[in-house]
Amino acid sequence: MTEHRASYPVRVDATPDPAPISRWLWLVKWLLLVPHLVVLAFLWLAFCGVGIVAFFAILISGRYPRGLFDFNVGVLRWSWRVHYYGYGALGTDRYPPFTLNDVADYPAHLAVPYPERLSRGLVLVKWWLLALPQYLIVGIFVGGGLWFGVQGTHASNGWAGGGLVGLLVFIAAIVVLFTGRYPRPLYDFVLGMDRWAFRVAAYAALMTDRYPPFRLDQGGTDPGSAPARPTPAPPSGMPGGPTPVAPAPVA
Repeated sequence: MTEHRASYPVRVDATPDPAPISRWLWLVKWLLLVPHLVVLAFLWLAFCGVGIVAFFAILISGRYPRGLFDFNVGVLRWSWRVHYYGYGALGTDRYPPFTLNDVADYPAHLAVPYPERLSRGLVLVKWWLLALPQYLIVGIFVGGGLWFGVQGTHASNGWAGGGLVGLLVFIAAIVVLFTGRYPRPLYDFVLGMDRWAFRVAAYAALMTDRYPPFRLDQGGTDPGSAPARPTPAPPSGMPGGPTPVAPAPVA
């Protein structure tokens, strides 16, 4: 019998890309991502400023200003696409678009429904006191990227430099280099940790009053919700896809 898991307001989805994974592109993605990292550095500075304004707005009115909320969701969405392409998952070779909006045909999606009302009392304690157990877990998952969830100042692709995610993504990269395939169990586990980290980040950023669940929801589709996009059959070289008949060409 299939276990039903209730959905969480912060949806973090990913779908296999039609294009096969390159065996060697991950070696230079750090360089290709430099333009995104520069832009995200400024976006996360703005994210922090917006969070401070939102804190006082919620404290006074119980509402998160809609324009500010949409901006911060966009920053999280942009960050997730960069992480999925880069060393937070290595889930696709499709270059992330430069936009705060959702991109229908990109394989990584993030959505947070707008809360009509938020607790004025919780806003005082949830981002530092209530979230402390979550920070400890996320710190194990993403290492230095713990500050991504705590303060929102850790922009770009920082969490890939440490923690369990960084280690497992490196192992996956070595496997891809030699076999052209991303092991599906490893892919699912990495995405589960990424999903947990983004849930905590959104909660700490005051975007929901729902406490993040203590569970590892693995795989590309966020459990309890419909996929962000229809999931095609995984192609050769992607997680769950058939073993390539011939090695991928190396440019």
